[in-house]
Formats: sequence, structure tokens, C-alpha cells
Amino acid sequence: MKKLITCIIVVTILASCNNEEKDLNKDISVPVSVMDLKLQSIEKYIETTGTVNPLKEISKRSEIAGEYNLLVNPKTGKKYALGDYIKEGDEIIRLEDDEYENNIKINSLKLNLEISKQTFEKQQSLYEKGGVTLSELKKAEIDYINSEYNYKDALIRLEKMHLKAPFSGVIVDLPYYTPGTRVDANSLMFKMMDYSNLYMEINLAEKDLGYIQTGQQVKVTNYTLPEDTLKGTINQISPAIDADTRSFKTIINIQNPALKLRPGMFAKGQIIVASADSTIVIPKDVILSKQRGNTVFVVDKGLAQERIVTFGLENPEEVQIISGLEKNDRLVIKGFETLRNRSKVKVVK
Repeated sequence: MKKLITCIIVVTILASCNNEEKDLNKDISVPVSVMDLKLQSIEKYIETTGTVNPLKEISKRSEIAGEYNLLVNPKTGKKYALGDYIKEGDEIIRLEDDEYENNIKINSLKLNLEISKQTFEKQQSLYEKGGVTLSELKKAEIDYINSEYNYKDALIRLEKMHLKAPFSGVIVDLPYYTPGTRVDANSLMFKMMDYSNLYMEINLAEKDLGYIQTGQQVKVTNYTLPEDTLKGTINQISPAIDADTRSFKTIINIQNPALKLRPGMFAKGQIIVASADSTIVIPKDVILSKQRGNTVFVVDKGLAQERIVTFGLENPEEVQIISGLEKNDRLVIKGFETLRNRSKVKVVK
């Protein structure tokens, strides 16, 4: 009898402990962090990478031989140097060669032009009065035209002694020559670039061909400029697919007015192919893939509510939610991994 009573007491105590443990478990709340859903915009984009190059660049070479003379930059008061910004028409280097210059005979050609012009004008006046024949007038005109061609040709030859910037840009290469030393024709004098506008040649996968069209906007970034996003535009698209790589060539033009991107830099582009405004957008990393579908959790009255969601537009970080969530829902963004439907939760920062 005593043994029976003892067994009853033990069973009662164990049952009481189990009930207390169950009650304790009921009070346990899973700590979670949430975000209040607001309507926002989302962009679907295709990511790509490439090397940026200037739209304008030139390697200026000497067309004649002559004594090298690097000129002074009036903006700095020093000889032109790497990194100097130069405007179109600025003279950077002058080649001096007295023999070459004398052989051109610019002064005599100029005088001959003036004389032939006066003769032609005089013959025109006489022809109108009947003083000369048409043949004589035409001969005077030919002499005048030839004199003009000879003079202009001489000016072109003289201009070869003055090496000027053909457009505005930055000096990126300036080989050193001892002042006054004689350089040969076809020697590199300087190299310059205008990289206020750049281009990036990329190869996109064949599957993306239907999404890409000229005029599409591209966001361009570089790892050295994490806070700056430059504007780009799809400028050219090749209609041909490379049989080896199953890709097609595309050219992106990039606006770089502050010269933040430098030629030769490696850049990342996001080609925007679709967008939506005033919609529910959530981070991709809070979505759980289950047998029933893509699932997230929201907090409602202290409990976790499981929601099956339907996707719209996507990009690598975010996804548009077409159904399953509404504005002002409190989406669980941390601590969702161990949740079950109607789990008790505690919202923490």
C-alpha cells in the first residue's frame, strides 16, 4: 500500500513538472527585428563589368624633323606637364628649323598672292569695258587661284612646326626630350584624352538580347568610388551572337563630367531593363524557400504569421511582391530562420 502511495506521489510530481515546463515554454518569445513595409520603387537590371575608355584620344606625332621646344603653360607658369588640362588650339610644342622655314618662302608667296589678286581684279574691270579678252581674264584668274593655293599650302607646311591640341582634354603622355635636341619626323610628341565622356565595351549573354535596346539607362560604379554612381546609356548593340561565347557585343556611353572615372578603370554597370513605382519591395535574404512556396514572416499581435508571397520584378538584392504582403505589414528581417507559424515573438532593435 505504501509503495502504491509513493508511486502516485512521484507520478503527480512529474506531471506537475511537465505542466510547469510546458507553461514555461509557452512564455518563451523569439527575439526578432522587423521593418514596416512602405511603398517604394524597384528596378530590374542586368549586371555587367568592363573597362572604360575615352571617347576622344590622340597620340600627336611630329610631321617634320626639328629642334624640340616644350612651351610654357600660361595657366601654371611652368612647362606643360602630365595631367595638365589643355584647350583646343593650345600650342604645346614648337619645332624649329630655319632651313625648313626658309624653303617655304612664305613672304614671297604672300606678296605673289597680293599681286595676282590685284591683276585679276584689274583684268575684270578691263573685261567689262572690252579692254581684254575672256581668255586673258581667265588666265589672270588661274594665276590668282594658283597663288592662293600656293600660299595656303605654305601655311599648312608652317603649321607643322606648331603642335597644338586638336580638342580640349588632359595630357596623359609626354615623352621627355632634351630642350633644343633635334627630333625626327613621326616622333611621339604628346598623348591627350578627353574623358568627360567614356565608353565601355561589354559582352552580354544571349538570353539577355530580348531585354536590351539602345537608349536604356545604365548605372555605372567603380570600387574606388563607392558613393558615386555615374549615368550611362546603351549606345550600340551588335545583332550577331558569338558562336563560341554565346554572347553579343554592346557599347555603353558614360557621362563623366567631374572626371571621377579614369580611362582604363574597371567599372560595374547595371542596365535597367524594367522598373515599378509605388509597390511592395522586400530584401531577398528574408525569403524562405519551402515546399508550399516562397515564404516570409510578419509580426501581428506578438505572433509570427507565415505568408506565402508571389514575386514580380527582381534584382540581385530586392524583389517586388505582387501578393502576400501589404503596406504597413511588419516584416521580420532578423530571427526568422527558426520561426514557425504563430510563434510568439519579441520585437527588438
